[in-house]
Amino acid sequence: MRLFAGFLALVLSFAAFCSSAREVEKKQLPKEAVETIALIKKGGPFPHQRDGVTFRNREKNLPARERGWYREYTVKTPGARDRGARRIVAGRDGTLYYTDDHYRSFKRVLDEP
Repeated sequence: MRLFAGFLALVLSFAAFCSSAREVEKKQLPKEAVETIALIKKGGPFPHQRDGVTFRNREKNLPARERGWYREYTVKTPGARDRGARRIVAGRDGTLYYTDDHYRSFKRVLDEP
């Protein structure tokens, strides 16, 4: 029984680690991401033509939602000659996600109240 309890504790702590690893506080983001979030909340103006387009979640790394639920916004990457790999993806309900590897992984942005 103690072996099972130890195993269960290990599984639960690993699950908590995985969950927290996929979240980030807004204050921990690069300043350019914080600036992009401020523009999103303000409604623009956005510097890139593609800012605000539908993000289709083809990679299925975000929760499944109907088409049009997510919008993507560019996060400026210092030194990049193009849009770079960093994005904020905003859900219709206000949930924000950050990626710095062009949609391969996301972290849910925890915003202060």
